[in-house]
Amino acid sequence: MTLTKIHVVISLIGILTGVVVLIGLISGRRFNGWTAWFLVTTVATSVTGFFFPFHGVTPGIIVGIISLLLLAVAIFARYFRRFVGAWRWIYVVTAMIALYLNVFVLIAQLFQKVPALKALAPTQTELPFLVAQLSTLLIFVVLTIAATLRFRSANLRSA
Repeated sequence: MTLTKIHVVISLIGILTGVVVLIGLISGRRFNGWTAWFLVTTVATSVTGFFFPFHGVTPGIIVGIISLLLLAVAIFARYFRRFVGAWRWIYVVTAMIALYLNVFVLIAQLFQKVPALKALAPTQTELPFLVAQLSTLLIFVVLTIAATLRFRSANLRSA
């Protein structure tokens, strides 16, 4: 497999496991195994992104750095602070922003690679691209708020 294929597979696993983790957060459950896979694959997504040839600082590099910083905080909150006090909501917010960034990049890649989407927004400044990204952002804001509120008051059942 090429680096691109490996990176894409890891990214998709990170997104899928992240959605399961989000469902767990909203339902007040930790989903420990899913969470570990989400964090590992999402970190791996950002790290493997740095293995591509360097042609200056790009939006992808900036997103990767931001994602790794967020994931470091999420991992610290989850595994070292064990959700004590404010670390519970800090975990939810940082983990979900990291998930959102992966979905943001997925949408951008789909608009670059899928011919029908590329025809709708060839420069990614057109309305269909902006609507897709803005609606995704709004959905994530609502879901992250819901997850934060639900997970904050949960008894943290394992699943």
